[in-house]
Amino acid sequence: MNPPTQIIEADWTWFQGRMTPGLQVAIASDGRVEDVGRLGAAPTRRFPGGCLMPGMVNVHSHAFQRGLRGLGETFPRGTGSFWTWRNAMYDLVGQLSADGLYDISLVAFREMLRAGITCVGEFHYLHHNTGADFAFDRAVLHAARDAGIRMVLLQTFYAAGGFGQPLEPAQQRFATSSLENFWENVDGLMTELDSGTQQIGVAAHSMRAVPLAQLTPLYKETRARSWPFHIHLEEQQREIEDCLQAHGTRPMSLLLDALGGASGVTAIHCTQTPADLLRRFRDAGGGLCVCPLTEANLGDGIPKLEPLAADRDAVSLGTDSNARISMVEEMRWLEYGQRLRTESRGVLKDAQGASANQLLTMATEAGAKMLAVHAGRIERGAWADMAVIDTRAWPLQDVGPDNVLTGMIFGSSGNDVVADVCVGGKWVVEREW
Repeated sequence: MNPPTQIIEADWTWFQGRMTPGLQVAIASDGRVEDVGRLGAAPTRRFPGGCLMPGMVNVHSHAFQRGLRGLGETFPRGTGSFWTWRNAMYDLVGQLSADGLYDISLVAFREMLRAGITCVGEFHYLHHNTGADFAFDRAVLHAARDAGIRMVLLQTFYAAGGFGQPLEPAQQRFATSSLENFWENVDGLMTELDSGTQQIGVAAHSMRAVPLAQLTPLYKETRARSWPFHIHLEEQQREIEDCLQAHGTRPMSLLLDALGGASGVTAIHCTQTPADLLRRFRDAGGGLCVCPLTEANLGDGIPKLEPLAADRDAVSLGTDSNARISMVEEMRWLEYGQRLRTESRGVLKDAQGASANQLLTMATEAGAKMLAVHAGRIERGAWADMAVIDTRAWPLQDVGPDNVLTGMIFGSSGNDVVADVCVGGKWVVEREW
């Protein structure tokens, strides 16, 4: 480990699952945490009234959909659905240039940072500017680099317009024509990453968009590289009905049978998955990413999380369509959705019964694990990805340090209490203290 170049000191630090006063965090020149403890060193940054927290990990984002902000919320022909929203998204896709995608992505990533999100899994399927040039992949990488956010580019395979169907005209910018072409482009992207803040993972867009003949080898090569593998799964009832008609089984069962397990797999949504099948997926090694604000916006439904409720790192969170970017609200509505569905309170909680602790774990440690990033905790060797919470901010007035986490999750937007933000030792959001 390189010698420390920064000594960070806040009044409290979230360390090993609790709020602890008097700690200092030493950050080495390589952007990783060198040490945590009562170091007795002169601080290079001091945050009076501040609480140092691990940066939040946004496991599932489509940055370009930030361009739909403010659109699609009028329904002149009756009620809408996921499928009518998708048509509006396709309209946006048809208008974007590489420069336009860069601009939208930069705004989205900067907004994430200001919300205390330090790492994003960008589920990237909008590939082409002209023809099959994969120019949009570079635009997203450059936007993340310029924003200063850590990113795992989840390079997405997309080959079909539905089960047994060709791509639609509106989907041509998503196309990956073959596995050989896909991996050739991925290997090229590897040479363009910022080594301190960028990694690559792989996604299959969905069971309907990736034929089984390509899904299995795609997964095997991804695991051979020890990369994470993500997929949209069982978000809508129509998807399940189409799969039953084409294959005689549900998408989740089809996935498990095709892959022979779920090691390293993160399933996105599963809002329509029965509880017993969700447990089978978890037992096979899989993890789940839920995106409560987007799932509410699109009318996807509420996942049945009881089988995973006590599992420390089974569930993570994402901002998905980025219609609203607040991981604190994602945490709150993850629990609130379960309360509404089960008509009970405290559905998601840790071994001591604390909802806030479990929700923070989902928004940090669990997310980092599903993206294969050493982040989400303030500990030796981890990336120095952190956010400072201002305990003097209005939503936290009269909330004691022992209750700051609960007060933040259940009493703020998050964005209104996040002050400074650090990614890999670089302070990308700063204010006067």
